[in-house]
This record gives sequence, structure tokens and C-alpha cells, in this order.
Amino acid sequence: MESLDRGRRAAGLALVVLAVAGGLTACSGSSGSDGTDSATAGASQAAGGGTYTIWDPYPQFDDSSDWVKLLTQCGTEAGVTVKRTGYDTTDLTNKALLAAQQGNSPDVLIVDNPVVSTLAEAGVLTSTDETKIDTTTVSPNLLAAGQLSGKTYGIPIGANTLALYYNKEVLKKAGVDADAVKDWASLTAALEKVKAAGKKGITFSGIGTEEGSFQFLPWFWGSGANLTKLDSPEGVAALSLWADWVKKGYAPTSVINNTQTTSWQEFATGDFAFGENGTWQLANAKKTGFDYGIIPIPAKDGGTAPAPTGGEFVTLPVQKDAARYVASQKLVTCLASTGNSYTTDTTLSYIAPTEEVQAKQVEQNAELKVWVEAVKAAKGRTSDDLGTKYPKISEPMWKAMQAALSGSQSAQEALTAAQGTAESAVQ
Repeated sequence: MESLDRGRRAAGLALVVLAVAGGLTACSGSSGSDGTDSATAGASQAAGGGTYTIWDPYPQFDDSSDWVKLLTQCGTEAGVTVKRTGYDTTDLTNKALLAAQQGNSPDVLIVDNPVVSTLAEAGVLTSTDETKIDTTTVSPNLLAAGQLSGKTYGIPIGANTLALYYNKEVLKKAGVDADAVKDWASLTAALEKVKAAGKKGITFSGIGTEEGSFQFLPWFWGSGANLTKLDSPEGVAALSLWADWVKKGYAPTSVINNTQTTSWQEFATGDFAFGENGTWQLANAKKTGFDYGIIPIPAKDGGTAPAPTGGEFVTLPVQKDAARYVASQKLVTCLASTGNSYTTDTTLSYIAPTEEVQAKQVEQNAELKVWVEAVKAAKGRTSDDLGTKYPKISEPMWKAMQAALSGSQSAQEALTAAQGTAESAVQ
């Protein structure tokens, strides 16, 4: 196990904490992360076993849930006691930064994949080279969301992404075959027919937040555009597509303020042909009362567009006592095992990060086939070694979306301004 560059990590963490301090909440004192002092923790470790802390972003699961039971089971198999705490996603990031600053990080930290690069750059996380976590069976496109400067920080617990839900009855009345929607041209032609038939075309989330960027990325990447050049001809084509849909009435003006939840509520009325949304809406889709189907988001000239990956990474924060990594590695290996991965990803409505478990998911639920295909084509928002540059690019991008969708600027004007802002921010 290579030594940890503690000096570099401490300096990086200090910079990040200073940058976000205004938005952070207070944290507990300087006792060990499991509530014991360092002497007690050290004694437990020396005797074998001990208490290991796990923080996750699933506060909806209590101690009676299958998720917490799995964590307990993995602790038993590793010969340790697990103390688990679930936090809201944003709160978890803040607490992880402060805990690292105070030297009492949890042993295992499960965080939203775009946060991994932020924590890694701050020196909060160990790399998989250091802790010997096996990532060889994980799909490379999913693993990339946790990579920075040639190193991998953790392992994905699963992934969700976006596709197009469609209303079979609306398409039938408009004379549209969903299987014929293969590219932007055929999708736009379908929306035109739906509008002519007196129904509504497509709804999505174009709100001025990360949710809007998340929903725009399949079209942006599906055009062949790259996040380092927002105003490329390809990027302009993607934003023009959305803006034209609104202008022609194929998409409602409400998309400008739609979250993914309100966009789903529009689709669930039964008036829309298509709704862009995620794996997490499958249970709600069954409650709509109408027949629906799902197709991948098409790339501009055909094929499946790369949609962004959602989902979390299981990571190991830096510990003062490197001996703790042995048991922590066992906990991660247990969570990532084939049987446990299937159970966890079913519980979370995720697609598994390995082909073996993905095949089992489709075998058990054929409806997941389109989602597996979408995840295989997906990519992380911080991939391409963007890391912490991504948020500085995403914000001007969503502001450009707002300008183009409202008609206050053309797609070209909006993205040219966004590129200038992004370039200044990432220097």
C-alpha cells in the first residue's frame, strides 16, 4: 500500500473548506467518527473488530430497511460493528468536508458521483490503488465519474440515467411508430404529427439549475459536442433543437421552470407523447393509468445519445490509522459483490455497474433492457478529467439554456456568452 501524501491533501482540503465555508453547517466535535475517542478506537482496532462508520445519502432508509440490514451483514462478515448514518445529499457533502478537516472522517462514505472529484481534489479520499479496491469488473464509462488525474476514487454502487417515456395511445392516434424514432429528425417529425393530432409533444426539465443541465446533456453530447467548447456548432445545434421545439409548440413553455418532478407530472396527465425522465420514475409510470413505453434518447444522427449518469460511489476517506483500511476494504467488497449489488440496485432503482448483474436485472425484469442500454452509453458529468471544472461549466450552460428557451437570446448568442464565462471560471 503506497504512502498517503498527507501534506498535499491537507492543503487541498483547507482551500476547499475555505471556498465553501459560507454554505456549511456546524458539525460535531473532535471525538472519533463513531463517537469514541481516539484511544478507545485504537484499542478496539488493536484487539480486532471495533466500530466502523458509514455515511450515506439515503435518509429514507431506517434500521429496519434491507439497505441497513445489508450494511450490518457486511460488517458482521468483516468482523466489525457498523454504525450507519443517512444524510441529505447536500448535507452529506458539507459534513464530509468538515469531518475531514477535523480528522474524524467516516470509514466508508457513499456520495453522489459528481462530488467524488471535489472530495478527491480536496484530499479527503483515498484512491483504489492505495486501498486495493478491485474495480476490474465495473463498466469503464461508469467508473470514469470517479476518476481524476489518472486515479480512481471509489467504486459506483449503481447508476441511473435518462431516457424517453412515451404514451402509446397518444402516438397511436397521431400515427407515430415509437420504434421509428431513431434520430433528431424522426423525433421532431413525430412531435409535429402529435401536435397536428391535437395532443402535446414532449416535456422535459429546462430549469436553471443542475437538473436542467442534467436533462440537456444527452442532447448536447448526442450532437457530438464537448463541454470544453459550449458554443461549438454541435452545441448550438443541440440548444437550437430545444428552443425550436418550444417556439413551434412541440414543447410547453413550462419547461423553462420544470424540475424533473414537475416535468413528470406533466407527462403523467396523459396529454404528452414523450417525457424525458429517469429510471427512478418506473414505479410512478405504472401508476399513470395509461400504456407507456420507453426508448433511448436518440443522438442527432442516430444511435443512443450519451446521457449523464446519476448514482453514488462507495469511497474510503483518508484515516489517521491506515490499519483501518483493511476492514473498510472488506465492507466495500461486500457491498459490491454480485448478490448484494443486485439487491441494492433493485432497492434503489439503479442499473448495476457490472455486466453480470445487469444481465440478471434484465432477466428478472425485461423492462430494464432499455435502461441497461442507456447506462452503457452514458457518461459521468465530471468525466473527460473535468473533475471540479464541471460545476463551473454547468452553471453558464444552464443559464444559456434559459436564455434560448425564453427567446431572449439565440442559441448561438447564449452559448457564446456561456463559453466566455466558463473559460474565465476554469482558468
